[in-house]
Amino acid sequence: MQPQPLLPLIDIGANLTHESFDHDLEEVLARSAEAQIRKIMLTGTDLASTRKAIEWAAQRPNLFHATAGFHPHVASAWSLEAAREIAELVKKDEVVAVGECGLDYNRDFSPRETQRDVFNAHLSLAASCRKPVFLHQREAHDDFLSIVKARRDELVDGVVHCFTDTRSAMEDYLELGFYIGITGWVCDDRRGKELQETVRHLPLERLLIETDAPYLLPRTIRPRPKSRRNEPCYLPEVVAMLAQCKQCAPEEIARYSTRNALQLFNLGTLAEDPAEASEAG
Repeated sequence: MQPQPLLPLIDIGANLTHESFDHDLEEVLARSAEAQIRKIMLTGTDLASTRKAIEWAAQRPNLFHATAGFHPHVASAWSLEAAREIAELVKKDEVVAVGECGLDYNRDFSPRETQRDVFNAHLSLAASCRKPVFLHQREAHDDFLSIVKARRDELVDGVVHCFTDTRSAMEDYLELGFYIGITGWVCDDRRGKELQETVRHLPLERLLIETDAPYLLPRTIRPRPKSRRNEPCYLPEVVAMLAQCKQCAPEEIARYSTRNALQLFNLGTLAEDPAEASEAG
């Protein structure tokens, strides 16, 4: 039985266009509505996922919104043609942020120099279209900070999504005025202990929550699901752990994170009924 907040939630990062959701998306959305997830941002990580996220957001505008960009893992696939298409896609109303973009030195699926070039290209797009950036950083803090710090004045706003770094890194990003996105990583007593301590110092005014589904299934779920696939209905687990870490009511985490998401991404207002959101369009 998952904890159920009394207030609506917004999942600012879910990869629902991932193939693991192809067979049961409607069931996933029904569970999401039951868990009070009123809006879901579909993450664009390459051209295909960006196109699909925009298509779905156009079909269900009360529920879905999209980001548009290239994850650093696939920076090598960036080309002049891709850049031109992303530049057009970010202008669409369905797109509320530029990204996912940034640096990932954990696996180096793309050369680091290429990652930096493509990251800067995304920041230029964000500055041009005046939309916030949806940022990714893993084991690349120094280079990442240098790039965003040099260009911060050009950017309207942004979130460092799926944050798993140190308190010092978090404070660097907060100093730049960015929001911090927290996932189920914080629910992991094995590798999330440092993050549990770090989020105690994260101001509620800068907090956003996300699942990063189908990844990062919270380890606090009881009974444990048979599948390791994460989905938006498990977002209350993140809320519950954040409330525990910050020694506040879950409703306070829900209230602030929802308000912050509406403000950062200019999402308007929430549908009164979760079913209305999931069926709209």
